[in-house]
Amino acid sequence: MNILDATEDDLPAILEIYNEAVANTTAIWNEASVDFQNRKEWFRERKQLGYPVLVAQREDKKTVGFATFGDWRAWDGYRYTVEHSLYVQADHRGRGVGNLLLPALIDRAKDLKKHVMIAGIEASNQASIRLHRRHGFEQMGHMREVGAKFKQWLDLIFMQLMLDERPYPSAPS
Repeated sequence: MNILDATEDDLPAILEIYNEAVANTTAIWNEASVDFQNRKEWFRERKQLGYPVLVAQREDKKTVGFATFGDWRAWDGYRYTVEHSLYVQADHRGRGVGNLLLPALIDRAKDLKKHVMIAGIEASNQASIRLHRRHGFEQMGHMREVGAKFKQWLDLIFMQLMLDERPYPSAPS
């Protein structure tokens, strides 16, 4: 398995993985699938912001997962904090793809001098919670019934990882 920077050639696979998660999981709290143009605009926005989109590819070059991050909140004071997304193709979940994507994504956040990475995880997704704990994330909150999908209320777990130990932020640029 290789972890690579995504290109526009990866967008059909990213679209397929994303829409499968929308249709069949509570990992994404959207209820409607998206089209190729949506993913193309999303990809260009990530690149314009200088944020990575990583893909996990098998040796045969088939993309089986992707990960990225974006600003956690829009205000300047949050500029050192990112929230990430990580999705794996259904038939590759539980095979270590997330264990390869997550550390690579953490390294990219550190390279960009980010200070904290946030994970928002649906509370029943124990596999994702375990994955994040393995990589040093700590649970910081449990918000009850803040979402809904598949005719059920969803709880949200927030986990965070401190990316560095700097005592204070650098001056704004």
